[in-house]
Amino acid sequence: MARTVNAEQHRAKRRHILHAAARLFADRGYNGTSTAQICRAAAVSSGTLFHYFPTKRALFAALIAGDDLGDNDSRTAAERAYDADPMEGLLGFVDHLAAGAAEPIVPGLVVEAMLQAGRDPDLAALMEDASDTDQMHLTSLLSRAQQAGDISTALDPEECASWIMTLIGALYLHAATHEDSDHTTQLTMFRRTVKRYLQP
Repeated sequence: MARTVNAEQHRAKRRHILHAAARLFADRGYNGTSTAQICRAAAVSSGTLFHYFPTKRALFAALIAGDDLGDNDSRTAAERAYDADPMEGLLGFVDHLAAGAAEPIVPGLVVEAMLQAGRDPDLAALMEDASDTDQMHLTSLLSRAQQAGDISTALDPEECASWIMTLIGALYLHAATHEDSDHTTQLTMFRRTVKRYLQP
């Protein structure tokens, strides 16, 4: 008789391995992290690791895609934004996109992903798809807030979305290269700048 797989336990184990690997990739880089180190950090055997992720590259790609890391994904954040007041929903989604810059390991992981994307077309395509999806949601939320009269009608939502995404990228790069900065203050200033720029 085949063993029944508990779906929630399976997802929890994947998340556990991904979280353990994320810290290693952020600290040591992709090339400096071995599967043996990931196994030790996650306290799993190599067989267990390769059951969930057939290769280190597959694990890294799953980590960048972010679908296994809980409910803090852009799809969920976008759904909350559309349910909220137009301007608050928009700012809430912007906060979501920028929030990782204040996390201890996320900026370093983002920079490592950018480095690896330059060597791996599949990973580059994965990151581009994720960025395009975020920008699409941002453009839609900007249009919604504009129709509600919350932001300037002189602004083009698509151009604004691109500008905001560029600023968010700069936030992550700054956080990765200035570890001693007050990243919470940086996020507050970023939100204030975006809000002032968009106001009618």
